Amino acid sequence: MPIAEGADAPKVTFKCRVRDPAIGGDNPFTWKDVSTDDICKGKRIVIFSLPGAFTPTCSSTHLPGYEKNYEAIKGCGVDEIYCLSVNDAFVMRAWGLKQGCPEEMTDASNPLNPGNFQKTKLLPDGACLFTRGMGMSCTWDSERGFGERSWRYSCVIADGKVEKLFIEGGAVTQNSGPDPFEVSDADTMLKYLQEKK
Repeated sequence: MPIAEGADAPKVTFKCRVRDPAIGGDNPFTWKDVSTDDICKGKRIVIFSLPGAFTPTCSSTHLPGYEKNYEAIKGCGVDEIYCLSVNDAFVMRAWGLKQGCPEEMTDASNPLNPGNFQKTKLLPDGACLFTRGMGMSCTWDSERGFGERSWRYSCVIADGKVEKLFIEGGAVTQNSGPDPFEVSDADTMLKYLQEKK
């Protein structure tokens, strides 16, 4: 069952990769544990979650929509925007680069940087811990062969509590044939945030 609005966001640790110039070479990255508190505590953030990096709707519309509206969303009292998927840090980085997201090379003010991105930050939930905690885990086996992934949704989290939740189709559907995309988009999020200003 999906998490309720007003509930605490799941307390998990994301396994991330950040740039470390001391390493040098072609792959100057090291592992970094980033907690839910690191990105949520004392902040108001937007997270949108999708079934998989490199998949069609996620790549053509979902992530590009938030990239395009990044400044407008932040202008509504949002500290940061995160794109979450049940993929590892390597896949998320490769997808961001393929999407043309500008990499953040030096600024470490966000816990995912340097080495993540300047606008929307790509958050790897490779072990599905945050997704399960949100009640958004779904399994596509005969459909798409994905295995366990995240249902498509978006949310606002304010100081660790779920302020608003937009769930595609109104509920998580296991092994769904359709992949609905109607309420977790950037335009819907921006309209909500503007109305709350």
